[in-house]
Amino acid sequence: MTSLETLPGFLTHFVAGLALLAGAVLVYMRITPHSELALIRAGNAAAATALGGAMLGFAIAIAASVAHSANLLDAAVWSLVALVAQLLAFFAATRLFGAGWRAAIEERREMAPAVLKAAVSVAVGLINAACMAT
Repeated sequence: MTSLETLPGFLTHFVAGLALLAGAVLVYMRITPHSELALIRAGNAAAATALGGAMLGFAIAIAASVAHSANLLDAAVWSLVALVAQLLAFFAATRLFGAGWRAAIEERREMAPAVLKAAVSVAVGLINAACMAT
């Protein structure tokens, strides 16, 4: 066996993982109450931190689903389960942050709520990943 025999499998899983991540991020950006990309383009570090944390949380969960799945369809299904869990965590976290979190990130560019939002996303992503390994 040569080391490149598994290259086709790597490529299909890698591309699928990137597509799943892109899809998760697009869904996330559609349901959040602000336009992350517009805020980031305007230099808002808080928005970048929050979105970056969400992306990391999704990526951790997607990586686990790819690593522990029997095939690409199985990985895609578990990635969707992970996306739902991440989105539920987002909505729960925004309730805990209170009504001012959105304005704090959008208008005042405060880092505290963005860092906490990012940390919740990464933490839930890690729990997602651990649960997929059982």
